[in-house]
Amino acid sequence: MIYGISYIALIFFVLFVGVVLGLSFYFARKTSSASSYYAAGGQIHWAVNGIAFAGDYLSAASFLGICGMIATAGYDGFLYSIGFLAGWIVALFLIAEPMKRLGKYTFTDALNSTFKSRAITLTAAISTLIVSIFYLIPQMVGAGDLVTPLLGLPHWVGVVLVGIVVIVIVASAGMTSTTYVQFIKGGLLLILSTILTVYILKNGLNLQPDHTGQPYHRFMSLSPTMSDTTVVSAGDWKVVSQQDVKGKDFVKLEKDGVARWFRLSQKDSAYTLAEALSISEGENGQTFYNGKPKAQAKFFQVGHMSKIIVDGKEVSKTGALGPFEYLSTIEKSEVVRFSEAKFTDNGKKVSVYYQAKTPGKDFMLPGLKYKIGKGASIWSRLDFISLMLALFLGTAALPHILIRYYTVKSQRDARKSTILAIAAIGAFYVLTLFMGLGAAVNGVMDVESSNMAAPLLAKAFGVVLFSIISAVAFATILGTVSGLIIASSGAIAHDLMDNYFKVNFNDDKKVRAGKMAAFGVGIFAIALGILFKGMNVSFLVGWAFSIAASANLPAILFLLFWKRTTAKGISWSIVTGIVSSLAIILTSPTMWDRYGLDASTAIHKLENPAIISFPLAILAVWLGSLASQDKNAAVQRTEA
Repeated sequence: MIYGISYIALIFFVLFVGVVLGLSFYFARKTSSASSYYAAGGQIHWAVNGIAFAGDYLSAASFLGICGMIATAGYDGFLYSIGFLAGWIVALFLIAEPMKRLGKYTFTDALNSTFKSRAITLTAAISTLIVSIFYLIPQMVGAGDLVTPLLGLPHWVGVVLVGIVVIVIVASAGMTSTTYVQFIKGGLLLILSTILTVYILKNGLNLQPDHTGQPYHRFMSLSPTMSDTTVVSAGDWKVVSQQDVKGKDFVKLEKDGVARWFRLSQKDSAYTLAEALSISEGENGQTFYNGKPKAQAKFFQVGHMSKIIVDGKEVSKTGALGPFEYLSTIEKSEVVRFSEAKFTDNGKKVSVYYQAKTPGKDFMLPGLKYKIGKGASIWSRLDFISLMLALFLGTAALPHILIRYYTVKSQRDARKSTILAIAAIGAFYVLTLFMGLGAAVNGVMDVESSNMAAPLLAKAFGVVLFSIISAVAFATILGTVSGLIIASSGAIAHDLMDNYFKVNFNDDKKVRAGKMAAFGVGIFAIALGILFKGMNVSFLVGWAFSIAASANLPAILFLLFWKRTTAKGISWSIVTGIVSSLAIILTSPTMWDRYGLDASTAIHKLENPAIISFPLAILAVWLGSLASQDKNAAVQRTEA
């Protein structure tokens, strides 16, 4: 998509970044000890911590990714909201109070509080780093996606900008400034999402979403002359080529020196050529959008209603609707979605985004992304179950979430802050349903990046709303990335350097080492954010949840609830969870595509590994503990 700079958005952006940096420098003067740097001295009020929990958790995956997933895949995208929220039940009833009781600065502290094992220290620290890195990737990708429409700058600039600001935040004041950044942006995100939802319901549904302030592009439809299944002619367009891509036919037509792509479809005995959006490689590395250079801006925002049914009759618009009316009207109507097909044309890569009219009933039920009903394969069903398992179990094992329990004064405060977080997060996820659906039907979708669904929807209702929401979304990324880098720096400086390698830091040196580690992790996160450009951030976060659920949760649960658990069992479990989940992810169809290979030839068809890696990790902790039972372990556990 083609974007230009918004100066109003720029003002809000600079204002928010200024406030964030101001907080960091203010709290930096009060950060002198390791306790204040890694855990805010345990002095955060439970209510502030509860909203900060929400701010930490409502990351780019929640605001950008889930809204984009709902806009493109309907109910299947909302499954992420359900899974993310459900995971907090595990955190509330099983994890919150024990983590506060057992830990000090890091996830490793709690896991190793009983055994003081070097093996646990090493494996838990590595697990923290891997999970944090996989969670950092989607945050940085989302940052790049936001900066493009906000400032009119390339994707990589946004990634670098976030990295620099976050390094300053973490290196200056650590957990204290991170907490208050998360508190502010969590509260603002809830307020602004509510305002955007009110706009969506007030606007209702329209066949022509002309309220966007941009001309609504009407896609051409041609009636071709056929010879069997081959297009011979199409009016005054010249037929250049025809491609079959996984059972779908695409035809390249040329007129006045401009080549365009159309999708060939058949209903009964009639054939139709429907115009599609295309991005293709040209000579000398030039990219063509719909057959013309990108600078000519011949590429359109899409996603709209093709049929609106109210009381059994077709209408052109509905006017304002209530929340339940909005959902039921979409269910009875018809939505135009855009799907992507990739192929080569004369050796050049082509991406074609074609229209797919979808009954509202199908859009509001599972099956558009995760095939679990009619036509589903065993792989698609397993992948769906695997994703839900990861989302439900992963929350309670995310290191950057777990360390937030150390910032409050007591176990009771840990529980109270978790309850408040659940309420705030649950309210937000209800709003994502309306924001995602609103983006799907209001002609604002950028087919190149589903992550821009919510910000572009806000832009449709006014540049000021767009500016504020984009700036808050950027702050959302800053807060989450800060928490992740704090967790990573703690794993490096506190767990590995101080506890494992026995460098024997004093307080000042431990803080200095944490800041240096934060700098290194920040640079690495920048590189990954650039590398994974274009991928949906919720999808990427699903991987982080899978690794966390597999590597960390079995160890936590066995430590808390099985007295025969040993240090060897825990370390075996962490290693098994890491290795098995990474092996499945790195050989998945999505990664096969990132390697430039045909995704259909991937070793397996699973995108999410938890259904295999989580049981393997449970088996490892059980077998490892049974294999290492001895009197010393039993005495050590009893005394603890």
